[in-house]
Amino acid sequence: MKPKVDKELCIGCGACVSLCPEVFKMGDEGKSEVISDVDYKENKAGIQKAVENCPVQAISVE
Repeated sequence: MKPKVDKELCIGCGACVSLCPEVFKMGDEGKSEVISDVDYKENKAGIQKAVENCPVQAISVE
């Protein structure tokens, strides 16, 4: 369960970062990025909340 952020769709609202800061961060472009080297399974619930609450549906899970 690895999350992915579509940079084309992301508007940089920060909802994912506030819901799951262990997995998401704001990048230099002002858009969300997935933090590498994180145990995604351990953060499954937070990732799911971020997917569900992204206003532009820019987050998906592989």
